Amino acid sequence: MIDIAKDIAPEFINGFSCKEVLQNTHKLVRPYRCTLQAGKAIAPELRADIMQFYCFIDGTGFITCEDRAFNIRELSFFIPDFANQAYTIHASREADLEFVRFDIGMLPSDWLAFEDTHYILPWFKPISSCEEYTQTCKGPHTKSYMVLNGRTMARILCGTCHSIGEGTKEKGHPAVDQWNVTLPGADFTLYVENEEVHHGPLEVSYVKAGLDHGLIADAGKTVSYIWFEHYVEEREIDVQSYDENGAKYGHQ
Repeated sequence: MIDIAKDIAPEFINGFSCKEVLQNTHKLVRPYRCTLQAGKAIAPELRADIMQFYCFIDGTGFITCEDRAFNIRELSFFIPDFANQAYTIHASREADLEFVRFDIGMLPSDWLAFEDTHYILPWFKPISSCEEYTQTCKGPHTKSYMVLNGRTMARILCGTCHSIGEGTKEKGHPAVDQWNVTLPGADFTLYVENEEVHHGPLEVSYVKAGLDHGLIADAGKTVSYIWFEHYVEEREIDVQSYDENGAKYGHQ
């Protein structure tokens, strides 16, 4: 069965809605669909136990940290510095700010990998700063951009894909689980193995590692989405004491 979160109605408290989607699909990764109303601001709880990855998918605003600020003027991505530095997310007065946040549990092996190699945090990257790449599984006119390279931030990596009337066809990749976050205007069919479902804008889906999957877009229809992946295998050490409910190493 395809795991997809559709028709996610916001539930606002003080101008902010944050709803977990695709619950219980993964032990370490939890996506949240968020909306910050125009002119509002939110100072998220600081978390030392998990990594958080933000995808700002619609609207404009800015992020203020203790010693810097980042403008959200296009599709943008942000990783805070755990509990080391407070930050505030502001939505502009023109429109609501729409985003998805991934909470990633960190096992001891992930902390070792992070300590070995990582970007300086807080980290912010707009899509205009991302490198374009190509793949044989995609159409000739598809534009793909690398947001976060693998093995630079523990087990996560991320990119985007954009096309009109083209799709993709991928053999299952056993190394990574994948989440798809659709962008404004998206109108395509997602298929996983022998199942298919329509994917509209501002939705989230999950593809388990190893399953064949792809996209089909009708002529003139838009394929536009973020792919977020998490390596299945741990690195550095073998963890024998993993708590199945995730409480020991995150997701408390």
